[in-house]
Amino acid sequence: MTSRFASVTPLVPAGPSLAEALDFYVGRMGFHALWQEGDMAGIERDGIGFHLVRNNEPLWARNASFSIGVAGLDALYAEYRDLPAQIGPLEMKSWGRREFHLIVPPGVCFQFYEFA
Repeated sequence: MTSRFASVTPLVPAGPSLAEALDFYVGRMGFHALWQEGDMAGIERDGIGFHLVRNNEPLWARNASFSIGVAGLDALYAEYRDLPAQIGPLEMKSWGRREFHLIVPPGVCFQFYEFA
């Protein structure tokens, strides 16, 4: 019998407070909490999910980045533009997609994109 990869679930650093991270992702970014146990929680939005992991290592957060394709990039940019986070401009790239970057507490970078 051979093995077959079935899925991947990113582990996203939540910073020192899992409760604050859940409040940000669920309360401000539109994710839904699926479960929480100990220092971890599962969240998802529109079928895209990951596990938040409480940790006290800022370097892990600053080195974590994710690229998420979306439909309706303009609407998402409008939804996120006033978040208490670092948000970059919505730009058209030479490789044919529009994108913006969002750095959320504690330093995780999300790139949201849509092909033109």
